Amino acid sequence: MFPAGGALILPAMNVPFLDLGAQFRQLETELRPAIDGVLRDCNFILGEPVAAFERDFAAFSECAHGIGVASGLDAIKLILRGLGLGPGDEVITAANTFIATVLGISAVGATPVLVDIEPDTYNLDPAQVAAALTPRTRAIMPVHLYGHPASMAPLLELAERHQLHVIEDAAQAHGARYRGRRCGALGHAAAFSFYPGKNLGAYGDGGAVTTSDAALAEHIALLRNYGSRVKYHHAVQGENSRLDTIQAAILHVKLQHLEAANARRRQHAAHYCQALADVPDIVLPQIRPDVEPVFHLFVVRTPRRAECIEFLAAHGIAALIHYPLPIHLQPAYAAAGWQRGQFPRTEQYAEEILSLPMYPELTDAQVAHVAETLRAFHQQPNSH
Repeated sequence: MFPAGGALILPAMNVPFLDLGAQFRQLETELRPAIDGVLRDCNFILGEPVAAFERDFAAFSECAHGIGVASGLDAIKLILRGLGLGPGDEVITAANTFIATVLGISAVGATPVLVDIEPDTYNLDPAQVAAALTPRTRAIMPVHLYGHPASMAPLLELAERHQLHVIEDAAQAHGARYRGRRCGALGHAAAFSFYPGKNLGAYGDGGAVTTSDAALAEHIALLRNYGSRVKYHHAVQGENSRLDTIQAAILHVKLQHLEAANARRRQHAAHYCQALADVPDIVLPQIRPDVEPVFHLFVVRTPRRAECIEFLAAHGIAALIHYPLPIHLQPAYAAAGWQRGQFPRTEQYAEEILSLPMYPELTDAQVAHVAETLRAFHQQPNSH
């Protein structure tokens, strides 16, 4: 790799961060008839494909009920509304999540309470959740970040002891398992996103709520459709947050392939881990023995991230950061009173995390090229 002159020799290969076109080409013969069926029937709002997808996604998630909504953010918001949370209530969640988690809490008038994360999984730290409880705490919202399930057992025990709701942010965890059970069936309800890049992604925005609470499911279904069971009759003040029929038809097709796609992601992750295990400046994902992650993202840590991204890009590899600025440092939440240094682990990791290409259609050669290039960067002469 490093000849006598010290010049680096790596094969030329393009590796995008995500390739939705490759996915479409694999599924085109199934997707086009599903879309054409919706166009032919012209039932674009809450058509039969929505109910069919809701039913099968609930079953996949090992829940009694699924409710399709307009986005993952709306799923969080509608769960909170359905549970009656609002002004004066506190919801504890992780400081390193995507902002939608916290926006959903704020949208219903409740107060987001952030805590720091576990050092190995990057998920909500149950000990810090316990320390953050107050008489106003009504719910805990663990985030299954990057597709690795949160430490649910201690969180559920804590919630039961204090009579709190547990709401899973499962936007990155379609199909993941914790102690044999699906994410989405572990708490009182779960919020999923079907943003196109997710493990189960639509061709636009979309989301879903899963729950086994029949009354909550009925209430959320009411809220998402203007508070109406019968057209022009409105039982409650609802909103417009319905999963499009075309998106439901697309998702229904993709759902049939999700298990195989997740298995392929795990295979890629294993290859990355094997190839990079002895690189000292790379911290690899740590997988708890009682979980089956789905690797929505494959995230490593490196102290020289900016140089590393530049090096990867020069060799045809796209890498991203999820997420570069924690919630408590976002201008949108400047008035919340959080301070720099309040969540030190979150802040440290935000400076080091690096997401490598991860999607089912990656070839083994592409994965090997990414790993080889990353290794080469950290083994360059005079690189330290």
